[in-house]
Amino acid sequence: MRWTDSLRFRLLAGAAVWVALALMLAGWIIADLFQTHVRQRFEAELTNHLEQLAAVLEIGPDGRPALRQPLSDPRFRRPLSGLYWQVGESGDAPLRSRSLWDSVLNLPDDRVEDGSLHRHSAAGPANQSLFVLERFVLLPERAEPIRIAVAADRAELAGVTRAFNATLALSLAVLAAALIAAALIQVQIGLKPLSRLRGALAEVRAGRKKRFDVAMPTEIRPLVEDLNALLAHAEETVGRGRLQAGNLAHALKTNLAVLANEAATLDERNAREVGAAMVRQVELMRRHVDHHMARARAAAARGVPGISTPVPDCVAALARVMRKLHSDKGLDIRVDAADGLLFAGEREDLDEMLGNLLDNACKWARGRVEVTGRVEMGQAEAGGMLSVTLDDDGPGLPDDCREAALEPGVRLDESTPGTGLGLAVVRDVARLYGGDIQLGASPLGGLRATLRLPAAGA
Repeated sequence: MRWTDSLRFRLLAGAAVWVALALMLAGWIIADLFQTHVRQRFEAELTNHLEQLAAVLEIGPDGRPALRQPLSDPRFRRPLSGLYWQVGESGDAPLRSRSLWDSVLNLPDDRVEDGSLHRHSAAGPANQSLFVLERFVLLPERAEPIRIAVAADRAELAGVTRAFNATLALSLAVLAAALIAAALIQVQIGLKPLSRLRGALAEVRAGRKKRFDVAMPTEIRPLVEDLNALLAHAEETVGRGRLQAGNLAHALKTNLAVLANEAATLDERNAREVGAAMVRQVELMRRHVDHHMARARAAAARGVPGISTPVPDCVAALARVMRKLHSDKGLDIRVDAADGLLFAGEREDLDEMLGNLLDNACKWARGRVEVTGRVEMGQAEAGGMLSVTLDDDGPGLPDDCREAALEPGVRLDESTPGTGLGLAVVRDVARLYGGDIQLGASPLGGLRATLRLPAAGA
């Protein structure tokens, strides 16, 4: 068995994939939110520096811009610190922070409305990539607005973001490992009942137990109940097979004893009489074998899904056989079976039951036999019952003899050939399928046999 076929592997692989996807999505969202927050704080800090620069800006005695006091951030005084300010146009020897050293900010040639902010990306000293905020301010001592700008190195922003992303990735990796370990523990605990079920199955197979008696979770309990039902059915089937084998052995043993006795008395004088008796015993043995074989076949087929037999086809075929078999009587055999009528069982069993009933009706009928097949009222769905009724115009049976006629080996008229097993076979097989047979008076004047059987869905 491949390891990829393991239920444990599939559960763990599914959990690992979803944990990884969920954490990757969460990491991307958190990193984006942090980067947006840092960028906003970065821009807010530059805005504060720009406002402070505008607040300390004045026009000196020489008519040029000057600062009343230096800006508070010491980075403006440290060369190439990454934080810079500039007052005036880049081509007019502007006033600038000491941190720019001998460089100037190359600002684009544009015009911004008084008081509004303008954002730029520019190259700074030492090939720094700068983010620039600028605006124009109008001083009372000067008619023309003055351009002021504050810039900061983007590397600082990128460094903070990289450090955060590295910490975030390490944290999410640790969280992923913890979640996968938790999933592993959960799978181990969740699959433990299956291990107990496997152990119980080994005990049942070894014969130490007959049923599964271990406590199981709600999800597995129906499976355990089905397994117990299957074991009970198997035990019942074995017991029924043993009983049928014993009955068959007993029946054959009696007939074999009769045959042995007849063979011992066989001579030329009574050969015809003894031969006929032996033929009767052999036929009786054959009927016993057929009887028990039909019972065994019906017991095996009972409850098997998907088995169905068309009743009209079976009845029509049997009617053709009976017309030929009883051609000397010129019987009128009429068949009226509903189309689509299905028996939930084997064809051989339906032939056995209807064949015995139809043969019995033809033996006693004077000239007419009717076969009618219908689904019982309110039973049209799968799992319902159907009925096949056989009527003849023969002498019929008294009420007190009808039940006895269904017993094995009972013959109410010894003058008619037979073994007394036909109707008993029909009742045994019908009951194994959950049906039954009833005998009553026929509207034709003879006997009515009603066979009830489980119906299959069309």
